[in-house]
Amino acid sequence: MLKKYFLLFFAVLSLGAWGWGKPSPVNIYDEPRELPERKMFLNEENGKSFGLDSFKGQFVIAIFWSRYCMPCLKELPKVSAFQEKIKDTNIKVVMISPASDWVSASEQKRFLTQFGGGDLEYYVDKKGDLSADLGIFTSPNTVLVNSEGKEIGRIRGTVEWDRDETIEYIYNVKAKHDI
Repeated sequence: MLKKYFLLFFAVLSLGAWGWGKPSPVNIYDEPRELPERKMFLNEENGKSFGLDSFKGQFVIAIFWSRYCMPCLKELPKVSAFQEKIKDTNIKVVMISPASDWVSASEQKRFLTQFGGGDLEYYVDKKGDLSADLGIFTSPNTVLVNSEGKEIGRIRGTVEWDRDETIEYIYNVKAKHDI
């Protein structure tokens, strides 16, 4: 009998480790937080450096991802579908990956296209400083930034971006925390 309970306990722990039955790990802050000021990522297609504060005036969903992260790759088509559904709003989706993942911008563009995210706006974190300053050491990780250029929350892990419930949730967060 004890063996049976041990197996059941182990099964429940295993399911929890995979995230089944757990609510999405969303953390919306009580007060907006300042972002790192350094300009640390680059759109290699036009050579301009940007920081997350470069998008002031827009509600930004900055998704930190890596080409070596399987959940990130599975999420790309859903992020692309999300972007298509919210395209007429003041919400901007940006994908930020480590510069060390890529030889060139064209390689990154081909990769995104291959995995269903070819229309996403992409940037690289030149030296990993932005991720480090934000305390992001795993992928995917999403930073939510209000139109004043302040961080209002984070989402850790994958998101079912293309679901209507997710889109409604993001609209509600934006309405409540964006000025």
